[in-house]
Amino acid sequence: MKRNYRLFLCILLSMPVLLLSGCDLPSRLNFGKTSGSGESISKSGFYFNTVITVTLCGTKDETLLDDCFSLADTYENYFSNTIADSDVSKINAAGDAPVTVHEETAELIKKGLYYGDLSNGKFDITIGKLSDLWDISTKALLDQTDVSMIPSDDEIKKALTTVDYQNVVVDGNTVTLKDPSAKIDLGGIAKGYIADRMKDYLNQKGAACGYINLGGNVHTLGEWAIGLKKPFADAQALIGSLTVNGQSVVTSGTYERYFEQDGKRWHHILDPRSGYPLDNELDSVTVISADSLDGDIWTTLLFGLGVEKGCAALRQRQDIDAIFVTKNRDIILSSPQRLRFAPLDSGYRVIDCTA
Repeated sequence: MKRNYRLFLCILLSMPVLLLSGCDLPSRLNFGKTSGSGESISKSGFYFNTVITVTLCGTKDETLLDDCFSLADTYENYFSNTIADSDVSKINAAGDAPVTVHEETAELIKKGLYYGDLSNGKFDITIGKLSDLWDISTKALLDQTDVSMIPSDDEIKKALTTVDYQNVVVDGNTVTLKDPSAKIDLGGIAKGYIADRMKDYLNQKGAACGYINLGGNVHTLGEWAIGLKKPFADAQALIGSLTVNGQSVVTSGTYERYFEQDGKRWHHILDPRSGYPLDNELDSVTVISADSLDGDIWTTLLFGLGVEKGCAALRQRQDIDAIFVTKNRDIILSSPQRLRFAPLDSGYRVIDCTA
């Protein structure tokens, strides 16, 4: 007999650890049963510089988890720009020589180029030199900061000369950089692509209940309630709960990775046009979509557009919804009719895109 699974999960998006069990928010990972859930199995590992977790309920077949992590390992060795013999590293090291890559790498690069065109360069996979220059992920871990951690205008201008997605040519499974100084970085879309492939595999195997969390990219099988983290607050503080069924939820926020110097926060969401971290009214954007890759791309696009232009763009995409969280403590829903969002912090005002 087919069981009907309805589980409740509190996921602190953009955090490397999932907190669940009826949303009582324990201080450590807790894979306890909920009503009707049956058994659950889970596996965690470290890929793409973050902790990832796959959890399934109603099964004891751990080969499903192992196969998901085999996919993660395979794709990391294709897409990483820090693994010397990955497809992306080979492209970046080849100058302007053509490089034959795996089909999946070519597919993902073409997707990045498509969204580069769609966004007029607001999304750009050749941001690698600029990302390396800022190196926010490393600096965010330091106890002490100083002004030398902020790149100079000249350094930023030099890095920006290498940022132009139109210098990437894909012909079948061959990739060429027309600018030998350019550097591809797929970190902004790789996790979404991998989450989608993991879910495709689990669907093919008949898995009906569970979730995939790739460090802030959450993909669901079945119905789950997902907690949205309060920006710049304690790890367990939530601003609201979002209920989804089989959808992807991706959050990008200025509070994820940043360092402070002279009273200013320098975060990891870089503007490929100015070369500096984006500076607008937003603390975070959460995108709800069928595919996690779309979530990856649209969080970046919407963050760059801001609330007003972002809401206008979403009116053309009925398949994508978003939740904007502003520095003024507004929670702005792109579509209150479609989003099942429950506020949990009275210090925030909930409005919709038409307000």
